[in-house]
Amino acid sequence: MALLETVRAEREAKIARLKEAGMDPYPARTARTHSVDQFLENHGTLEKNSEQVMLAGRVLSIREHGGSLFIDIFDGTKGQCFVQREKLGADSYDLFTATVDTGDVIEVSGLAFTTKRGMPSLDVSGWRMLAKSLRPLPDEWFGIKDEDERFRKRYLDILLTKDLAERIKRRSKFWNTIRAYLLARDFVEVETPVLETTTGGAEARPFVTHHNALDMDVYLRISAGELWQKRLLVAGLPKTFEIGRIFRNEGMSAEHAQDYTQLEFYEAFKDYESGMEMVTDLYRTIADKVYGTRVFSIKGSEVDLDKEWETYDFCALMEKEYGASPLDEGVDWAAVLEKKGIPFEKGAGVERLVDIAWKQIRKTLAGPGFLVNVPVYMEPLAKKSAKDPRVVERFQVMIAGSEIGKGFSELNDPVDQAERFKRQQQLREAGDEEAQMPDAEFVEALEYGMPPAFGFGVSERLFSFLEGVSVREGQIFPLMRPR
Repeated sequence: MALLETVRAEREAKIARLKEAGMDPYPARTARTHSVDQFLENHGTLEKNSEQVMLAGRVLSIREHGGSLFIDIFDGTKGQCFVQREKLGADSYDLFTATVDTGDVIEVSGLAFTTKRGMPSLDVSGWRMLAKSLRPLPDEWFGIKDEDERFRKRYLDILLTKDLAERIKRRSKFWNTIRAYLLARDFVEVETPVLETTTGGAEARPFVTHHNALDMDVYLRISAGELWQKRLLVAGLPKTFEIGRIFRNEGMSAEHAQDYTQLEFYEAFKDYESGMEMVTDLYRTIADKVYGTRVFSIKGSEVDLDKEWETYDFCALMEKEYGASPLDEGVDWAAVLEKKGIPFEKGAGVERLVDIAWKQIRKTLAGPGFLVNVPVYMEPLAKKSAKDPRVVERFQVMIAGSEIGKGFSELNDPVDQAERFKRQQQLREAGDEEAQMPDAEFVEALEYGMPPAFGFGVSERLFSFLEGVSVREGQIFPLMRPR
């Protein structure tokens, strides 16, 4: 800390010197004529025409060379500038060397030229401070190694780690590829409430907050408007989607965050089988447009999105592993888990116990593939299968041992939906905080008639998987506990 205080004092003294010289260390405007990228792209023409150029950027390095300076500035692209006493004049050059540090944001003007080593550069004839830094940047080559510190000072991590800036651009392209895909198919982008009196659309523990104006507690949503978008199907909008932030007050892991971005879309007069075709095409489109490949190495598995996707039968896999089907009555799943040495919470309902058992199998499925034939009691919002009413018309995308997207033929029978909500309420009363809350107003909307429909949701977990990083690493500013 003492070193930082010393550096800060030195830089505050440099600010005073800039002011004495009549230079504002934090001006509001710059006369920049080109970005560094534009400068480099048009360097040959600018050099040939001896055109005056003004660049602006952060100083990343200062290298002394025979009484002159080579500096690298960065505005999203790095460029080299050559600073000479003869060009600047003694007073301006001395002020530069006395006050400019790495980390400062400066403006430089001059002519384009090419060094003897063939490096396109700017021969500086004038300069100005735009933002004097009070703290030194970490070493460009070593960056910030501590993960906690990297996340807290993400702006420095991004500045010093080129691929992080590129990842942010890919993240934007990822979501905009999805948006363009749906818009091209006549889907309407919508916004649904983030504050809700009843959470729905997923099984998760919500965040609770207080609405002062209405003097009532409300929840931050746990899905991107599933029950709201289904109301829009009732309203006669056949294709809708939302890309938005959702919030789940649960544990943290490499695959789980508490606030993250999710896509959900709904299409009337479609079912989950046609939905599988669409989702396969969507994932391949993302791979093509964002990464230029359909083959990824994810958690030690090679995942080829181009090959024919597998179909995994939930009940068959469970019976093969545990000798009992989730459809069998009277199975003591607590005893099954105990025999296998799999930990579980005492008193958990069959839904939670079967899910815990399933997660052991899930790890072994490399995918890509679709998990189907999940029991009705595990999915309160999906339509029962016409072939076997004990299971629902639901699929989950399986990639590298994880579930990366879920879709189903939407339940539109209001009586059936009310019964399933009733079971979820029983689970909540038994202590399952992740069970869904009954939504009587949604059931009422279904009573007016909702057309058969397909719905699908996928979160930014897909992006982190394709990037080969944790969900937190894939976020721009992950949530951190205050120091």
